[in-house]
Amino acid sequence: MEPMVSSPASVPRRCFLWSPVFAVPLFVPDCGQKEAMALNTRDTGRQPAAYRVQREIQTEEQLQAYCEREVPSALERGLQISRKNRRLYCRFSWRRFRKMILMMLPILNWLFSYQWREWIMRDLHAGLSVGMFQIPQGLLGVWLTRLPLPNTNGFLSAFCCSMTYIIFGTSQHISIGSFSILNMAAANILKTLDFNQTLPSNSAPDNYSDPSQALTLTASVTFLTGIIQFLLGCCCLGRVKTYMPKTLINACLTAAAVRVIVAQLTFIFDIVLDIPASPLDIFYNLYHFFLAIPKANATSMLLFLLSMAVLQVTASLRIVYKHSLMAFPMELLLIIIVTIISNCIRLHAESNNTVVSMIPQRFLPPTVPDVSNVNKVILHAFSIAIISYFLLVFVGERYASLHGYHIASNQELIAVGLCNICSSFFKSFVVSCTISGTVIQERTGGRTQLAAAIGACVMLVIALKLGHFFQMIPNCILAAIVVFNMSPFLQNFRDIPMLWRQDEYHFVIWLVTFAAVLCFGLDMGLVIAIGFAFLLITIRLHRVKTVMLGQIPNTNIYRSLSDYKAAKEIEGIKIFQCCSSISFANMNCFKTCLLNKMDMKTVPLDVSEMRAFSSCCLAATTVGREDHTFFCVYDPPLPPTTILYREKLVKQHSTDSQSSSSSVNLVHWSKYEDKSSSRTLLVGAPDASPNFNRGVRTGRNEQDRRACCAPGSAIDNSSIHFDQEQQPMHLPCPVHTIIFDFSMVQFVDLTGSDLLRQIMHMFHNIGITALIAGCHSSVVADFEKNDFFDSCITKERFFLTLHDAVLAALNKHQRPDELDHTVREFAEKPPAEQQESKDPARAEQKL
Repeated sequence: MEPMVSSPASVPRRCFLWSPVFAVPLFVPDCGQKEAMALNTRDTGRQPAAYRVQREIQTEEQLQAYCEREVPSALERGLQISRKNRRLYCRFSWRRFRKMILMMLPILNWLFSYQWREWIMRDLHAGLSVGMFQIPQGLLGVWLTRLPLPNTNGFLSAFCCSMTYIIFGTSQHISIGSFSILNMAAANILKTLDFNQTLPSNSAPDNYSDPSQALTLTASVTFLTGIIQFLLGCCCLGRVKTYMPKTLINACLTAAAVRVIVAQLTFIFDIVLDIPASPLDIFYNLYHFFLAIPKANATSMLLFLLSMAVLQVTASLRIVYKHSLMAFPMELLLIIIVTIISNCIRLHAESNNTVVSMIPQRFLPPTVPDVSNVNKVILHAFSIAIISYFLLVFVGERYASLHGYHIASNQELIAVGLCNICSSFFKSFVVSCTISGTVIQERTGGRTQLAAAIGACVMLVIALKLGHFFQMIPNCILAAIVVFNMSPFLQNFRDIPMLWRQDEYHFVIWLVTFAAVLCFGLDMGLVIAIGFAFLLITIRLHRVKTVMLGQIPNTNIYRSLSDYKAAKEIEGIKIFQCCSSISFANMNCFKTCLLNKMDMKTVPLDVSEMRAFSSCCLAATTVGREDHTFFCVYDPPLPPTTILYREKLVKQHSTDSQSSSSSVNLVHWSKYEDKSSSRTLLVGAPDASPNFNRGVRTGRNEQDRRACCAPGSAIDNSSIHFDQEQQPMHLPCPVHTIIFDFSMVQFVDLTGSDLLRQIMHMFHNIGITALIAGCHSSVVADFEKNDFFDSCITKERFFLTLHDAVLAALNKHQRPDELDHTVREFAEKPPAEQQESKDPARAEQKL
């Protein structure tokens, strides 16, 4: 019968949904009868749409035959080669060429669509602020690393790196430059290698005249970092960022901001601590800074507090440009004012002049880095490469989500790798995203990377001509600017309570990531955070969750019995919905959860029972082979059942005092020494659970049951008998069918298929039919590949929908006279009487 679907306009206001074989009648009333509407939770004032569908019960095998499935069965192990892809086409397409060029040169994406009238003043404003900030920041990087790097090389390196990222980078707000955490990591590498040719904080070193060795080693580290990042980007390993949740990124940036703020305490208190890098080093720094507060420079602390107050007060000021608001450039004005004051008046605060004055200001021409010491610095370079990339992509992803565009993670990895390669030729240190510069560029109205280009040009021109004036700026002023621009990342602490209410898993990821990065640094902290996130996601994906479903009365809708009070369990049928995929990681949990809800457990078979099973299966298979006739068909016959039985199902005891080996509530299988080689089912307790063994039938009255109907089956000619000592009992609420709802299952691996096959055979052996509903075609293909089907478990047990499986089970286990009487009685009753017949209280009131 072809499916018949009628439009809502042609359907009467009361309609019934029937199946031609057996149907639970479905009554869909209009919105005027609120008492009969169990699904509508509120009256919207509009009549709900109704539909009527009449079709036959469909199984997976019938659907594949009717719809002419093209995918060949995995049981045919032939290699299928499509003829469509046999030819190799070599064509030149301008569209693909243009797409490739735009992917390799992202600058063209915004350059050709640049809105000059609306964006030029914003980018100019942001570029001036960022450029003026990068000048003292570059000098501060030399102060932190203590490297004898000339100012000219440092500023030329920063300019080339900025221009390289403008061409190859995809973020529109990233500012490239030196970062304090990376600077301290480079200094720690020199200390690890026992390299002493760095500048002290108070006097000149003895080997000051030959700084080439320290700069050569630094250039090697930077070059290897860039090469590693470039190769990783070419291998498309930048997509690792896709598997990192947003909570991990926010927690990592928050912890990095806290570490940056702690690093600024050196400039705030004007105290230099020589504490080696180690786990929990941030807490050692805080402890020693707390002890050294009495020796702190009062002038530096006062200037820091005053600068923070000025920045905080002016943070709410805005400049209106063409009906849009831009932040007031207070950082730019603060740097200019403090530069003028510090050159006119000697401030008793630490500045970069002490260290920079010891560096010979001669330009070192660009050279190819030395790679002879690769084995010494390769591990350090790899860790720095990971830190530099993730810092760049995390900040870029944050501002890309705020402004509604996307960044390419692989292209970002290639771009930052090229930046570090360019930096190595100038013997400079590793560069990445400067968080403070990026915040300034975004807050002052920057729209594209033109702001970064303007800032790089301003930085280079002013630094080469007026760079000596900026050497007198107190470091505490720069520390105030950095700490102030770290405040947006510290606001993530406010989201922790909301995160706990929304998702506990992401809350745990946030805490673990923050603690790991804060305690162990960005390199080890990121490894721990990523590993923990992958572990937690894996555990969450493989957690088994099974729900028992019931039917919403008069509908084909099935919902959880524990969540919906209106859901009713169908007599004789247990419906289990599996809400996760079945694999080797959760198959035992799936089996345990299923048996617990069925009030059963498994007990190992003894030797005699295993022998009885083996001989029975062997005899049945032999009989099938002897009666086999040769014939030619398109589909080969399904293989016979080859399950090796090692367990039996027993009813769970209510108390632990009863032994599992007792014959009470125990299901045994043995072999009768008769011609039919039938098996015996012993039910030893008269007080058996009513939910147990409904499918058990006595004698040969159930030969029409087709639980296993294929020829050659080991269970085809078997009959089930009660023990002679026990009389047949009438169980009030029997269970004859179990239905697995696999509509939420994405895959079933080989181990899970074997376990599911064993479970279905175990239930079949005790007279309970197991059906599967709503199985996706990809899962059916997995079953075919894993040799799941045999003469007992066929595709006739796979139904398209859950309602099809329920109708098939009721049709099979209910007598035809009861069926016709139920259907006829329901059809003759009006809807009001149907509802009253289901509600005894209302019927009594009417009487």
